[in-house]
Amino acid sequence: MSEFAGLVAAVTGGASGIGAAVADLLADRGAAVAVLDRAPAEGGRHLAVTADVTAPLDEAMARVVDGLGSLDILVNCAGISAVGTVEDAADDEWRRCLDVNVVGIARASRAALPFLRGSKSGVIVNISSIAATAGLVNRAVYSATKGAVHALTLAMAADLVGEGIRVVSVAPGTVDTPWVTRLLAGADDPAEEKRKLAARQPTGRLVTADQVAEAVAYLASPRSGATTGTSLAVDGGMSGLRLVR
Repeated sequence: MSEFAGLVAAVTGGASGIGAAVADLLADRGAAVAVLDRAPAEGGRHLAVTADVTAPLDEAMARVVDGLGSLDILVNCAGISAVGTVEDAADDEWRRCLDVNVVGIARASRAALPFLRGSKSGVIVNISSIAATAGLVNRAVYSATKGAVHALTLAMAADLVGEGIRVVSVAPGTVDTPWVTRLLAGADDPAEEKRKLAARQPTGRLVTADQVAEAVAYLASPRSGATTGTSLAVDGGMSGLRLVR
């Protein structure tokens, strides 16, 4: 497929997990892709740009355009998680998660917008979460940040629709990523904890990074030009189904 031929995409957090799957799929479908990450792999198929979303990203976005010629798609994948209740989290953890998950999207989008305005297919895709709209146990800080991402997506879409720039989000359920693997490694019974994570999704299995990437590609495609200000759930039915077991 070459639906992204001639288009340039920048993917924050693109060195691993969902971000890496997104970068590879967009490239498979014809896009030139830049991976923005604190430790991107050099010498691969994507343009590697060392960047941290907790700092200004204007220089990083300029390197993308210098290296690939333009910018049409920004995918905000960079993010961190947190486990615990509202009582467990110290102020520093709140600041850290909000800085990466919410302000990081703002920094990347702000830096990308001068270039996206020059595109006929400008689009920003934010990675949200089922935690934005469903109450999950021991995810107070993370849920708050993803709720903010959901609201921010709508606000940005409203601000930019008149300029022809679409803003959308993808809300995954629990995704089988390196972060989840590290989380499970600290459990008393990692296999049982993974079973529980899979079981809470109606499909009975974890979401894969490739499945999230497919949703991102759908929303980022010029074929989705009538879609903005929306969130696409990729959560195994978790947000909408209530099954009797």
